Amino acid sequence: MKLYEFQGKALFREAGIPVPKGAVVTASDREGLFAPSAVKAQVLSGGRGKAGGVVLADTPDDAAKAADAILSMELKGEQVKALLVEEKANIVAEYYLAVTFDGESRTPLFMASASGGMDIESVAEHAPEKILKLPVDPLWGLTDYKIRAMADFLGYEDRREFDGFVRKVWKLFREKDAVLVEINPLVVTDKGLLALDAKVEIDDDARPRRKQLFEAMLSEQRSLAGAEAEADHGTITYVPLEGDIGLISDGAGTGMLTLDLIRDMGGEAADFCEMGGLTSPEVMYDAMKEVFSGKPGIKSLLVVLIGGFNRMDEMAEGIVRYLREHPVSIPLVVRLCGTMEEEGKTIMKEAGLPVYDDLRTAVADAVRFAAGGE
Repeated sequence: MKLYEFQGKALFREAGIPVPKGAVVTASDREGLFAPSAVKAQVLSGGRGKAGGVVLADTPDDAAKAADAILSMELKGEQVKALLVEEKANIVAEYYLAVTFDGESRTPLFMASASGGMDIESVAEHAPEKILKLPVDPLWGLTDYKIRAMADFLGYEDRREFDGFVRKVWKLFREKDAVLVEINPLVVTDKGLLALDAKVEIDDDARPRRKQLFEAMLSEQRSLAGAEAEADHGTITYVPLEGDIGLISDGAGTGMLTLDLIRDMGGEAADFCEMGGLTSPEVMYDAMKEVFSGKPGIKSLLVVLIGGFNRMDEMAEGIVRYLREHPVSIPLVVRLCGTMEEEGKTIMKEAGLPVYDDLRTAVADAVRFAAGGE
């Protein structure tokens, strides 16, 4: 689960990591606007600075104009719904600091660079030697000498301050089950180190352990979106993921199995949408609505239904009604079996919609369609 910057900074403050004073501003609530300030778009995608999503304002009028401009933007397909307005910082130097997981070594990995700022991607591509990478042994943890190595690499002289700062980042990473904590830039001011940005991503698989954290973060994201980022109507659970294949299932076990199959076949799901308990055409309709309103950029939709108590004819009715009222241009892959299966297939076929008997074939086609195949 990706967090907005203001959410990441709330976790930073809780962990004792210094961040600028600021306030969240929306189109309907602008009380937090002030100047001089940095007015920053709150989006889950990257690259907002280069796209004009960060503006420095010297006067209240500048701040108001910046807010109007940024709130009208769409950045990488995501409409800006909120701003983080923060005090300007007197910057002496800019660094880059992050901790994530290294896929090759399967261990946490710290990365540090004295070339912080918007162009860190360019640094990684053209001057990788300017980025220090230090794996962390899970058994030994973050050792003193690795923190000293980062401080030496950056040329930061206050070792005690740097040690305390990095240990707080490491503690946050572990205690929140994060897969990424990135600060770009980490700036040096006359008062010391300051996290000017916060990019935090929590492991989706940690949801059972971090239920309270997920509920709090998703509640804020729902509030900003004006629609639920996660639905829980008693029968529907919707969690956005990172891929481009929409997924609806009528059970958590079926959904998890299908997620694994999607990954095994080279795809990534855009969501985990599960209809639990006794469902109905209305619940199926609502599940379709959640998936298509929850996340942009879906390239195919996979619906996997195994009817026990649930009737497949009712599920088919919900799918057909939604598509009749909200036509979509992406490929739809539906695999259904169980109670009233033949009746459900008839409803789907009469509506001109394909139905699959084999789960693996259905998953393979959903992955292929998302990749641009026919």
